[in-house]
Amino acid sequence: MNGLSPKFPLRFDYAMGPYTLNKTYKEMIRQNLKNLVLTNPGERVMDVNFGAGLRTYFFEPMTSTTYSQIAADINQQVKKYLPFVGIDNISFSGGEDIDGTANVLGVEIAYTITPLQDDDSLVIQSSAESF
Repeated sequence: MNGLSPKFPLRFDYAMGPYTLNKTYKEMIRQNLKNLVLTNPGERVMDVNFGAGLRTYFFEPMTSTTYSQIAADINQQVKKYLPFVGIDNISFSGGEDIDGTANVLGVEIAYTITPLQDDDSLVIQSSAESF
């Protein structure tokens, strides 16, 4: 079966060819959204405006103002780079890690893939060990 795009992280796959592939549009769009949210502006070659830069917020105080700014950045980036995706809700979780030492930032993005009329969500959980 053919695929639509390489699946990240890249893994060699004897059955599919050089890499494991995303086989559905839903899978591919979830991967593209995750890439958009985690990429820092200036990090992508040839497009310095690409990326919501979620990682840059990790060391900010987790306040309602920070959450509002993250949501605004995600909405603006999705509108520009994934216009066929409608953001339904962005929710946050945060606090201390299990051992009580590290801050954790969790983001859940509920979205609709407009042409497919299909709902999905992306959950990203980051901690100090991630960086």
